[in-house]
Amino acid sequence: MSEVVRYEVRDEIAWLTINRPEARNSLDKAVREGLFDGVRRFNDDESAKVLVLTGTGDKAFCAGGDLKEMSQNQLTIPPIDFVPQFGRNIEVLKPTIAAVNGAAFAGGFLLAQTCDLCVASTTATFAISEVKVGRGSPWAAPLPLMIPRRVALEIVLTGEPMSAARAHEIGFVNRLAEPEQLHSTVQALARRIAQNAPLSVLAGKRTAALTTEYPLGEAFERAEQIWAPVYTSEDAQEGMRSFAEKRAPRWQGK
Repeated sequence: MSEVVRYEVRDEIAWLTINRPEARNSLDKAVREGLFDGVRRFNDDESAKVLVLTGTGDKAFCAGGDLKEMSQNQLTIPPIDFVPQFGRNIEVLKPTIAAVNGAAFAGGFLLAQTCDLCVASTTATFAISEVKVGRGSPWAAPLPLMIPRRVALEIVLTGEPMSAARAHEIGFVNRLAEPEQLHSTVQALARRIAQNAPLSVLAGKRTAALTTEYPLGEAFERAEQIWAPVYTSEDAQEGMRSFAEKRAPRWQGK
């Protein structure tokens, strides 16, 4: 891993941290490459059950693209692999959580949006600020599926920062935490996920996305296909058996 992006596993939870606080954790080339490397490492890491994405410090989760670097390179349309977008330019089957410790602007908003869950510090702020610098946010296309359409339009058209409390109110943020409790809150949430039956967790994540791609009838049919191998797994029998025997289950992921 590069020095500007750190990867460490704590009790089955992988923490991927943007470590560029002097530049508000902005996305220069080294950070972008480090994020892709970190996500690929997580995908291959059998010891890690959940990925947490965060930034160093308490000022910025990620302030977006490095505008100085982008200006020097005269960047026009970013390539599809410019920044990790889970499910679009890199597949991530296991659950992901954004731990937003400060400003999540532009590309930082993108990173918070691409994760499955989002926990924010009460001092965090969110903005799709591209309109203020003449850039674009095509990656925000899924946003109206996550929050009310008119709220999404306001965020995109004004570029104004939104408080963590407002982000939580509209459903973009799952939970709020005081700044000093953000990491422990996220770790506890991730551990609750990691302790569950792994096949059920993976199937649950896949199922949640079905109605964004298919009509409801087809979504139900595909959900049945996704869950069939879970029902017939050894873990399903272990879960029922451990309940009857009043002990903790011993998951095998098969």
